[in-house]
Amino acid sequence: MVEETVLAHGDFNSTASNSAIFQGALKAVDFIVELTDRILFIEIKDPPDPASLPPDVKSDYVEGLLSGREDADFYRKYRNSFLYEWAAERTKKPIYYLILVAFERLTNADLLARTDALKRKLPVADAVPETAGWQGSFVAGCAVFNLDTWNQAFPTYSARRISA
Repeated sequence: MVEETVLAHGDFNSTASNSAIFQGALKAVDFIVELTDRILFIEIKDPPDPASLPPDVKSDYVEGLLSGREDADFYRKYRNSFLYEWAAERTKKPIYYLILVAFERLTNADLLARTDALKRKLPVADAVPETAGWQGSFVAGCAVFNLDTWNQAFPTYSARRISA
């Protein structure tokens, strides 16, 4: 069974850029997709074709991603998008943050490490202590994917690299 999807705002960055709030330093996720039972915040990182990068640049990008240097940017984009949607009263369903990094060299272990780091930073619903007194969830779940793992998890919404 295929779920009906509604692209809430199309390319959120272009929609948000029309807002005075997002014309400054705030960054948003790339897409917000509303499904019948949940909302997906999707960030897509598509570094240049690895074959076209010099070896030192390739290793710098991978090292930066794997070391967690991108985590703060991922967190800010989620937080800013959540606040924008919350203020517009569009956060009634659980929200999942999905990051697709179109870089084949990322292993399952790399993806799991980045997912775990992101879960700690956000924090996901099951990481918030009951004593915090939160009435709602900031994020129901999150995960980092490469093209292969994305296509395994979401065969209905497959992704692939296309030539420019």
